Formats: sequence, C-alpha cells, structure tokens
Amino acid sequence: MHLSPFQQASSVDHGTTTYAALDLGTNNCRLLMARATGDCGYRVIEAFSRIVRLGEGLAATGRLSEAAMARTIDALRICAERVAGRRVAAGRYVATEACRRAQNCAEFLARVRAATGIAMEIISSDEEARLVVNGCAPLLDRRKPRALVFDIGGGSTELAWVAVPPDPAASPVIDGSISIPQGVVTFADRYGGRELSATAYRAIVDEMRSSLAAFEERFAIGRHIRAGEVQMLGSSGTVTILSALYLNLPRYIRARVDGTALDFATIVRVTRQLVAMAYSERAAHPCIGHDRADLVLAGCAILEAICSLWPIGRLAVADRGIREGILMSLVGAGEPRVA
Repeated sequence: MHLSPFQQASSVDHGTTTYAALDLGTNNCRLLMARATGDCGYRVIEAFSRIVRLGEGLAATGRLSEAAMARTIDALRICAERVAGRRVAAGRYVATEACRRAQNCAEFLARVRAATGIAMEIISSDEEARLVVNGCAPLLDRRKPRALVFDIGGGSTELAWVAVPPDPAASPVIDGSISIPQGVVTFADRYGGRELSATAYRAIVDEMRSSLAAFEERFAIGRHIRAGEVQMLGSSGTVTILSALYLNLPRYIRARVDGTALDFATIVRVTRQLVAMAYSERAAHPCIGHDRADLVLAGCAILEAICSLWPIGRLAVADRGIREGILMSLVGAGEPRVA
C-alpha cells in the first residue's frame, strides 16, 4: 500500500472523502482521520496516538536508536492499517524534530516505507509552526490583535508571533516564528525526569529564557503586552496536563481541556503541585500516566520560561496542533499567511 505524503484536496470530492493527518514527533505518533463538513470544517471519525519516544537518546548520540525505531515502526504499522481501512484519498504524513536532527533518518524513513507503505515527509520548523497556528486558529480571540502561539514538543519548542484580524473569516498572519531545538524529551535526557532537582529545573528555565531573548528583541513583544494587545495560546501535552489537573478531572477528557483558559497564578500553583509529587504519584495519576510522568516537569520549566519572559497573564489551552492544521488545509479552510 502506498500512502502519498500529500494529495491536493482540490482533486477529491470533499463530501465523501476521508482525509488523514499523521504527526510523527520526537515523543508521539499521532494519526487523525476526518471527513469534511459543509462549513470548511471537518468531523473526526478516528484518532490514534501512541508514545514512541523516537528521539530517546538522540541528543547524546545524534542517531535514532534501534529500540526507538522499532517502537515507532510498530505504531506506524497500526496507522497504515487504519488508513487502509478507511480508504483515505487525501492525506499528509509528516515528521518533525527527531527526523530533522538524526544522522540516520534516511535509513529510518526507508525502513518505514518498506514496512508500512507510508512515505513520510520531513517538514521544516517554519512549516511546523505554520501548521500549529493553522490547527489552533479557531481558538484565537479575534478581539486581541496579536497572539503568541507556542508548542512545547519532545525535541523542540516552536513559537509564532501572529497578527490576528478581527474578522473571523480572515486568516491569521504569522509575522515570525522560532524553533528552539529543546523539548521535554531532550531536557529529560539531559537533566533527568523522574526526579528533577530545583537546580536542574532552574537551569532549564534559564536556558529557555536565554534562547527566546532574540525573539523578544526582534518583535518587541513586551511592548504589545503592556498595551494589552496580546493573547497567549499553548499547544502541548504540558499545558493540557496542567489544565486537566486544574479542572480536577477523574481522567483526561479532551472536550473539557481544549479551549479552556489558565491564568498565570493557576499555572504556578498547579506546577508546584506537580513538582511536589513523587514520580510514582505522577505515573499513577490518570491525567498524566507512566508515559508522561518523567517528561512533565521539564515541560513545566519550559512553560515557566515562556510565561516569565512574556507576562501576558492568561493562557488559552489547545488540545490540537499539527494534525488539525493539516486537516484544515486538506478540507480547503483558510490558512495562516506568512508575512
């Protein structure tokens, strides 16, 4: 079975066609399949997500490990079977930071193609930021002319500085984006995740603030914040976990988390709650689990760096991102422009 990495949506009948979007990140393999609705939106018909830790150990060796590649190919086989079962006609299947960085990525992608039929497309960090903004655009507050949109990933952290037109039908404009080649997996590999000392936590915060300083200098985001013009929107497992804990959910419920808002005082309080937990407590928590228990503290440190550098005071939480951005493109919805 051959799955094209991208088929133009204009060549298919939107009303009956199934679309697929696959996001292979440093930590997760995620598949989403949907059908178009009449309002340039889509209706999800199937989703699959598995923690694969493709980038585990990558920072130290520069290569994808055999165990990580095997785990990932197993997950991609499931994705291929589900795509085939739905008779997907238009899809895009993308890989991000781990594949951008790994010396043996070409070998890995050839193995993926041979084992699953999936032809993966490695996207740039700029394209990754664009897809995140596209996927999160429905959550933007059109009353605020500016947005700082970020995605804390496994191997990198993307931020976009976005102009938000007041007309809901108009597409956002990305004035600039930045990709920091550090995420929850890379920091956990360097500093540890099960137990993260106060010194290590502060080192992550300081390193991220330093890495983000040039972005602040380029766009003078602080001046727009002081003028009350900026909203903040976050897309990542870190912010969705914090939201779930704030809501005191008995288990993770996407519909409750997606689109909620956290003020910065709440973020500080819930972060302290997480830091105080033992690893076993985090692993046992139904909204965190074993797969994220050793990564969430690094994510909190990255988030603290972002919030302290840009004290907007409120964060909108998005349980959506690259896959949704791909689907919005495939069904012909408006896309963010790059200035």
